[in-house]
Amino acid sequence: MSTSTLPPLSETELRSIETLYRAFTEQNPDLLDQALAPDWQDIPLAPGQGPGPAGLKGLLPGFFAAFPDLKVTIDEIIGHSGKAGVRAKITATHLGDFLGVAPTGKPVTVALHEFHHLKDGRITHTWHLEDWFGMLNQISAWPPSA
Repeated sequence: MSTSTLPPLSETELRSIETLYRAFTEQNPDLLDQALAPDWQDIPLAPGQGPGPAGLKGLLPGFFAAFPDLKVTIDEIIGHSGKAGVRAKITATHLGDFLGVAPTGKPVTVALHEFHHLKDGRITHTWHLEDWFGMLNQISAWPPSA
């Protein structure tokens, strides 16, 4: 099937995707309730993350403490109704403990590559890959010292 025959992402779907990333930039976990389905699946879960939107919300205070000036920039959204790929980046300053690494005060940029499934205008599944090794390299924590 040619992708040109598939319906485009709806305005509601685009708004849900944008709201997901805005929750990080605005440091407002409650925005996740507007973007994610109640049974949303985050694949893979982060260490210590529980399922669903509540599981992600539980991680965010520590993430925001580590990167209080965090900003997510969406570079590209591609897809069709029900499915979207997002290329984005996090920019921030490492000002709090993260992954056991003490604050360094260094700026970081983390590439994000995520794929979302959507139903009824909400994100139901997210498969994601972030360049955390690159981030650890930027704060001189990778490779680990011997």
